Amino acid sequence: MTDRPDLTNLPSYRQPRRSVLSARRIALMASVVAGLGIAVHGFSPSTSPADLFSSPAHAQVNNEVKKVERPIGFADIVERVKPSVISVKVNIKEKTASNDDGDDSSPFQPGSPMERFFRRFGGPDGIPGLKGGGRGRVVQGQGSGFFISADGFAVTNNHVVDGADKVEVTTDDGKTYSAKVIGTDQRTDLALIKVEGGSNFPFAKLADGKPRIGDWVLAVGNPFGLGGTVTAGIVSASGRDIGNGPYDDFIQIDAPVNKGNSGGPAFNTDGEVMGVNTAIYSPSGGSVGIAFSIPAATVKSVVAQLKDKGSVSRGWIGVQIQPVTSDIADSLGMKKPEGALVAEPQANGPAAKAGIESGDVITGVNGDPVKDARELARTIGGMAPGASVKLNVLHKGQDKVINLTLGQLPNTVEAKADTDNDSGKGASKGTDVPKLGMTVAPANSVAGAGKDGVVVTEVDPKSAAADRGFKEGDVILEVGGKSVSTAGDVRDAINTARSDNKNSVLMRVKSGGQSRFVAVPIAKG
Repeated sequence: MTDRPDLTNLPSYRQPRRSVLSARRIALMASVVAGLGIAVHGFSPSTSPADLFSSPAHAQVNNEVKKVERPIGFADIVERVKPSVISVKVNIKEKTASNDDGDDSSPFQPGSPMERFFRRFGGPDGIPGLKGGGRGRVVQGQGSGFFISADGFAVTNNHVVDGADKVEVTTDDGKTYSAKVIGTDQRTDLALIKVEGGSNFPFAKLADGKPRIGDWVLAVGNPFGLGGTVTAGIVSASGRDIGNGPYDDFIQIDAPVNKGNSGGPAFNTDGEVMGVNTAIYSPSGGSVGIAFSIPAATVKSVVAQLKDKGSVSRGWIGVQIQPVTSDIADSLGMKKPEGALVAEPQANGPAAKAGIESGDVITGVNGDPVKDARELARTIGGMAPGASVKLNVLHKGQDKVINLTLGQLPNTVEAKADTDNDSGKGASKGTDVPKLGMTVAPANSVAGAGKDGVVVTEVDPKSAAADRGFKEGDVILEVGGKSVSTAGDVRDAINTARSDNKNSVLMRVKSGGQSRFVAVPIAKG
């Protein structure tokens, strides 16, 4: 065999390779520079590519980005917290299926415009493929929960175990245990259960601080009965009111959750429970990426009482309240809409005994400002019955402080209507109230309307009154802070408000047994 000469060290051999590579590199770099040139042109005609990367503004942004910690994954956190999460299975006897589409666990009353958009998930009849559903049969439902102590205490949702005859839990390692319900709280939709047969269960810690919008969140639960499932997202909002009740203060998260996740935990990246998943926004019935969790602070407070006595006691001042809108604030001479407007103090309640009246605005509790009606309800509800409180009240334009002792919130508060839905029938045509688009008649002239105020007998559908929700049969008790009994009283009060340069006049209205204040705009002239 003839040996081939080694040409690799010859200039004539090495030079072509260097030329080819150089040409390729130049071509690639040229394309990059050309692309940068386009970007630079859009940025500034006088800025070169080098200037762009070395500019102070760009360097500052880069430095800020480098400071943000971005987790590579959540596997380490999940490995630590997942064993504390349980699947909850319930049996309920004599269950009557009242709704074929499974929406009767909505937080809204039947017929509410928002009922179809919000759905609970994980209730006894909220999962496809459940057994039963007819009268006299056993209905099985599944939800989620998590241990909060090694001796078997666990948290889930009230609507998961409500009415259950039998409760079983399955742990992450596949073991099944019996459980009993220790206590439930319908108002916050929380329940405490005790798992029997163990004393060293892995448990999760409830977070001490509030999550920030943008924080990572991990939802762990039992969607559709599939067993331990983990999804991730971020906290997208806080303090959400979804119309479930006066204590609504939900954390909104965008981690995908579905039916069966109800009662499961939402973890932060420290492996602590920031909230308990309880509801989803769902036009379709499945997850659309919006879920709501009960904050850990609420869970701590409620669970402590459930463990101690099996129920929750809340402070009560005995008032029917409503938000202060911009129109109402203008009518009351307030600089901005804040506080809670007392529509009606309840008879013999702490507020009525202390001298609080309809039309008063509660603006603070123990020196802390009250932002709105919901905040007042949460603040008072978080206090113990028998506690002494100081309420800052705006009374007839004057600030005053009222001391009272909290009562205990009744389990059920029933409001009975003083008038029936047909109270307007058989009434006289009434007297027209100019500029408002409605006619009224003295209440004592209308059967069943009572003795106080004037009854609305007709409403122009295109009027200001109709826009504010007035309807036939409503009883107007006060206008501009003055009691009215005739159409003339109503007109005089409106004229007084107009002469005082008010843009609207405040009316206290009773409808269906409930009182509320309505600010009605006043036509000038």
